[in-house]
Amino acid sequence: MSGGMGGGAVAEIFPEMVSIAMGDETTVLAAASTTVPLVTFNMPYGFTLEDVIVSSVVAPTGAALVTVDVHENGTTVLSTKVTIDASEKTSATAATQPVISDSALAVNSLIEIFVDQIDTDNVAAGLKIYLIGNQT
Repeated sequence: MSGGMGGGAVAEIFPEMVSIAMGDETTVLAAASTTVPLVTFNMPYGFTLEDVIVSSVVAPTGAALVTVDVHENGTTVLSTKVTIDASEKTSATAATQPVISDSALAVNSLIEIFVDQIDTDNVAAGLKIYLIGNQT
């Protein structure tokens, strides 16, 4: 093999995601809570978190943004939480992007998803969260 690879093959690592529905497709988010998670699950494997995206079927409206937080074993992993801007259907286009403060999710750790704030007009529905990264 040429190119200074020393004869060994280089494995390409592709990101994967854990995707979770936070309700059905049409029911409006009932209320926000920073103490009661909307969804909980145990991480099936060690995972390096690289990005978090939230999407909605029905876009939020009003001044207040839909704001979502991710906790591992009771502690947030985000120093800047995920938001969906008014009239948008994904956090990928949000003016302020999330910042991950703890990217190492341990195998079997308790993951909790909180909706810290709902939109002003309370119309957002069909939320899903995508934890994007790689197994460790």
